[in-house]
Amino acid sequence: MELRQLRYLVAVVEEGGFTRAAARLHLAQPGLSAQIRQLEKELGQPLLDRSGRSVTPTEVGRAVLPYARAALAAADAVRQTVDEHTGLLRGKVTLGLVSGATGHAFDVAAFLAEFHGAHPALEVALTEDTSERMQAALLAGEIDIALLGPTWEEPPPGLTHRTVIDVPLCAAVASGDPLLVPAGRTAVPLAELRDRPLICLPRGTGVRAALERGCARAGFRPRVAFEAASPQVLAQFAARGLGIAVLPLGEEGPGPGGGLCSLRIVEPGLRARIVLAWPATGPASPAARALLERLRDTLPASPR
Repeated sequence: MELRQLRYLVAVVEEGGFTRAAARLHLAQPGLSAQIRQLEKELGQPLLDRSGRSVTPTEVGRAVLPYARAALAAADAVRQTVDEHTGLLRGKVTLGLVSGATGHAFDVAAFLAEFHGAHPALEVALTEDTSERMQAALLAGEIDIALLGPTWEEPPPGLTHRTVIDVPLCAAVASGDPLLVPAGRTAVPLAELRDRPLICLPRGTGVRAALERGCARAGFRPRVAFEAASPQVLAQFAARGLGIAVLPLGEEGPGPGGGLCSLRIVEPGLRARIVLAWPATGPASPAARALLERLRDTLPASPR
């Protein structure tokens, strides 16, 4: 019996079949099937029921699975202990990143290239999603660390965070929009956006949550005509006169032909924040701890 055979068995059960398990393990399916048959032959009992549409463990297979997982965890712990003593980091760490999270303030590609150079045996998986879903993934242990726009007013139990970006929200409008009268105007009360077509990030993002909270307190519901996950796309829509883009200050750009103007939203002032978030108990693995430490050293600290 070999550890790799136990790993294969666990993968087939978790994936519900040989095809998906082979893809996950980067193996040819016939080779995977042969290894499972060899394990069953050695143990003298079938471990998998192959008669249905999906592959499921037999009664013996169900009894074996906890011990297989424990053996794999023990082997990983041995490897991790050795790596810690030799200063080598292995394994995988998952970083969540909301689309457009850091704008020009943080070069994610350069950061990951530098981190990979320092820890070549460590795999970093980068995933993009809405802030709301990444918050849930952090709490569920599905990702290790995230850069997200908080949708909360008070941080939820179980998460620790550090604010890295905190800027005002602005209304980006095409030249000639009535909001720009009188000339030289630099701010707009939120109430003046009532009934105007707005262009904003989707629900589940920090910017959208801040907008909806502010409008609710002002006594109206925002009329969102267009949504997009990229602040740059929102700015392009606004420059074409499709509505007023609600964006973090500095993300609006000049628009096509330079025809985009920004007005800071006031009364009340709305803010967009990006935070570095991780489980309150701390990252689970040495790899995740190393990534968090490097992120905290690298990311700009918010002045607020």
